[in-house]
Amino acid sequence: MIERGRLSQADLDLAIQSLKGWTLRNGKLRRDFEFKDFPEAFGFMTRVAFLAERMNHHPEWFNVYSRVTIDLTTHDAGGISSKDVEFARGVNSLAG
Repeated sequence: MIERGRLSQADLDLAIQSLKGWTLRNGKLRRDFEFKDFPEAFGFMTRVAFLAERMNHHPEWFNVYSRVTIDLTTHDAGGISSKDVEFARGVNSLAG
């Protein structure tokens, strides 16, 4: 995988197989999360925000009450990069 560049389709296919819960949608990695209530969802978003700051890689996300949707793409690379895959793995570890 190339650190900054867009992943090839073969690399993307391999990566998606190893990312539990993540799918491809509209050229982005996407995962939907469901929590028991808003405070739990917000707590998760706070942990993800700290991850985003550490990695200097910020997701597109959407929250309604107990649901959080995260979309990942690297704008500088023009698509999904290894940085998105690394971020998705980090998010999975935070989700438990």
